[in-house]
Amino acid sequence: MTKPRQDRPLRPGRRWSRRELLGTGLLALLAGCGVRRPSGPELQFWTLDLAPKFNDYLHGVIAAWERDNPGLKVRWTDVPWGSVERKLLAAVFARTAPDVVNLNPLFAANLASKGGLLDLGPLLPPEAAGTYLPLIWQASRQAGGQFSIPWYLTARISLSNRDLLDRAGYSQPPGRWEEVPAFAEAVRSRTGKYALFVTVVPDDSAELLESMVQMGVTLQDQRQRAAFNTPAGRRAFAFWTDLYRRGLLPREVVSQGYRRAVELYQSGELALLSSGAEFLRSIQTNAPGIADVTQPGPPLTGPDGLANVAVMNLAVSRQSTKPEQALSFALYLTNALNQARFAEEARVLPSARQALERIKENLLQEKPANAQEALVRQARLQSVETLGQARVLVPATPGVKRLQAILYRQLQRAMLGQIDSDQALSEAERDWNVYAEARWP
Repeated sequence: MTKPRQDRPLRPGRRWSRRELLGTGLLALLAGCGVRRPSGPELQFWTLDLAPKFNDYLHGVIAAWERDNPGLKVRWTDVPWGSVERKLLAAVFARTAPDVVNLNPLFAANLASKGGLLDLGPLLPPEAAGTYLPLIWQASRQAGGQFSIPWYLTARISLSNRDLLDRAGYSQPPGRWEEVPAFAEAVRSRTGKYALFVTVVPDDSAELLESMVQMGVTLQDQRQRAAFNTPAGRRAFAFWTDLYRRGLLPREVVSQGYRRAVELYQSGELALLSSGAEFLRSIQTNAPGIADVTQPGPPLTGPDGLANVAVMNLAVSRQSTKPEQALSFALYLTNALNQARFAEEARVLPSARQALERIKENLLQEKPANAQEALVRQARLQSVETLGQARVLVPATPGVKRLQAILYRQLQRAMLGQIDSDQALSEAERDWNVYAEARWP
């Protein structure tokens, strides 16, 4: 899922990167100019990494929708996560883009900004928005239009090592970022381990960027210019710079990604890991001793208590010749009944309000067969509770990965002592505004 770090001019005779394709006028083809593809009796539907595990579920949903819509068929194609952008762009250029496509929010935002996705607002039933979690529905909007339907979610929670907490003198991990420095100092001085690992690798996890938002930082203004060089932004950069320079973060946060956090936690070198609830099963398999002392809890937040949620969505291509039917299928796939079934099978969370209530009720009534299942149940309940205070902290706006890369690179320089944190933030502001002014004059 890594992406190129720099945009480069397109040159004939070389392989184009996904980001280059997204950044060029070639995506104007998405806007539906020219001859549209021939209409037919099939809806083309693409998903990301769901086959073969969920074949039975999806074939069942498709068959039920087809029964309610005689004369129409749905052709389902599952695409590996790492190749979806390349394959979708190739389909766009061939005028064979799918009618309904499961996208990650960042790619959806880029396509919507280029006119590649249909604004569903004029076609949506009046009651549609009310069936989904409000903050999640809002996260699928862009520039005043509704360009996608939310599907399934993952809420980040905290997994903590009780043994390390006890040795550091804590019964519970911190709940707010402002409490982390004292906690990190206690863990390091009393156990020789580290409190947490938050990567500053530019094309990896957005957790640090999300932490800045939780600390009160506004990333962009209405014109996509930098809005982060403020007292809150300076405090956030100083926060991470100070932790690193004091030796309270693993040195490799500047060179290794989230995978390293997982390795350190599973080896007992980390007191706290931000993760999805289902990751507990991997810990139980890979490091059963660590799993036995793992305690699920609320995620770290800022003063307002807002947590982060990851959203997967469904969008309708602007090239679709059957937009009403495509939207009908997307709404059917994401209705409360179907979402609840999928959430149970996939061990994710639904975006439909009634489905979430059903999942919570089922979890409360569940009687785990053993301690391991009881721990996973506890983590899943924590995820459900977290959704009540969760939103997409870093909106999936065009260029946001470039913004993350700029901020992370400058923060790396501050952490490594090359410049001070205030100067690093000013450099990031300058770099982003140069890019933004060229892209959005």
